[in-house]
Amino acid sequence: MSEIELRSVGKSYGSLSVLDDISLDMGSGEFVVLVGPSGCGKSTLLRMIAGLEDISAGEITIGGRIVNDMPAKERDLAMVFQSYALYPHMKVADNMSFALKLAGVSKTEINRRVNEAADILGLEHLLERLPRELSGGQRQRVAMGRAIVRDPRAFLFDEPLSNLDAKLRVKMRGEIKKLHQRLGKTTIYVTHDQTEAMTMADKIVVLNGGKIEQMGPPLDLYRNPQNLFVASFIGSPEINLHRGEIDGQMLRLADGARLPLPPGHGLAEGRKVVYGIRPQHIHPADSGIAAEVVLVEPTGEAQEVMLRVGATDFTMVLGESALLQSGANVTIGFDTANLLLFDDKTGGRIQ
Repeated sequence: MSEIELRSVGKSYGSLSVLDDISLDMGSGEFVVLVGPSGCGKSTLLRMIAGLEDISAGEITIGGRIVNDMPAKERDLAMVFQSYALYPHMKVADNMSFALKLAGVSKTEINRRVNEAADILGLEHLLERLPRELSGGQRQRVAMGRAIVRDPRAFLFDEPLSNLDAKLRVKMRGEIKKLHQRLGKTTIYVTHDQTEAMTMADKIVVLNGGKIEQMGPPLDLYRNPQNLFVASFIGSPEINLHRGEIDGQMLRLADGARLPLPPGHGLAEGRKVVYGIRPQHIHPADSGIAAEVVLVEPTGEAQEVMLRVGATDFTMVLGESALLQSGANVTIGFDTANLLLFDDKTGGRIQ
């Protein structure tokens, strides 16, 4: 059963349309990530679900009830924002329990919920500290704790890790995922970071220009993007995309370079397409395409290599192997079973 449903939801500010015809089901206990570039409408959509923004069209239901006109405080949702928004003069325990006190919850029940949340998040030894005495990661955990003690129907996260450094982001990413697995609550998470989306989501919803481009399990979007936007947005390093035209069993680029196509591809001679190959699907080969190494970026467990084929650049990812050197000449092969082709005019996937 769907816990939260959106039916043809839209949002406009006067003549400016921000979101258009958004339809989406979020199942009970599902971890849904809304991802897309800045300005695509993902945070606005989250705020509409929370009741912090009015909707201009369509309908939102939570637990089977239409909530279009329901105030935020009655929707039984807990939201964690990008900024921690902690009360600086209150200790951690008071920050976590403030909403419960306003709701008239008994002191015994408040203490039980605060201690339970503190145990889940590893905050037991910090309950008597003020926010200024905490690190960024600890403050974010307090903000999460404040949401947990409310025992809501669902959790909403609006880019909660963007203010943290890279190492702490990875750690907190794991903590949020473990928290979801432990509590089993429907979770909607907004981010512009596709790595966060890939590692955390049960379902990713890719937004662009106020519309849904594609939704589905992370690996499905990675392996079977429906269009150029999804292919370029999902995956790190970014997919190699180059325009060319069909020339027999090869693709001919504008500079004359020829790239392999799957046997029996069935595409018309001279058809213009966009050729997509992920860096992980290019590899050194005994025979194949001649390339020059332009740049090598070791990452520890792998190396990202920029190659030049004719006048066209490609990125290749290698695992543990001898470090290549800039200026070296190499022969590479493409895993054509994982090749992605797109229509040059529409950007849609050619199956």
